Amino acid sequence: MDDRRRRFEAQVLPHLDATYRFARWLARSPDDAQDLVQEAMLRAYRGFNALRGSDVKAWLLTIVRNCHATAVRQQRRRAQVPLPEEHDALDAQALLSNAPGPQEESIRHDQMLTLERLIERLPDDYREVLILREIEDMDYRAIAAITQVPLGTVMSRLARARLALRQHWLRHVEGEPRAVR
Repeated sequence: MDDRRRRFEAQVLPHLDATYRFARWLARSPDDAQDLVQEAMLRAYRGFNALRGSDVKAWLLTIVRNCHATAVRQQRRRAQVPLPEEHDALDAQALLSNAPGPQEESIRHDQMLTLERLIERLPDDYREVLILREIEDMDYRAIAAITQVPLGTVMSRLARARLALRQHWLRHVEGEPRAVR
């Protein structure tokens, strides 16, 4: 194994899970996210010698974001919308746990699914910064570098994303039927 590959594996591969999570939120599909990560890793390997600085995670997530933007542009050019596959409905059922468990675990699980659905409803710009900050635990400067917007824009988008998410959550909670005691 050559030195470049060894350095790449040591510096980049520890961030593979974060790369997939970010791709999953951007692509909204596990299969598309895997394709996105594969393309990003290829681009990262090709450009690894040009990497300057120590924030490999931000560099890698920037590549994922750029790959996603390229894929979206290509998809718009083709103007093709794939039809849902038969097995997609089954995948949604597989996410639900059929195993009996404590009531708290069930409630937490439902809240996580609701939160994911509500996050998906956010505009792309808001969702990006929210995921990078709250799930990937990146600082504002790294998010600004990844999204290629000024630091103040990151901060305002994050504030707006949090507010929009809170409003969606409150609307959801207010719309839920209450159990009779």
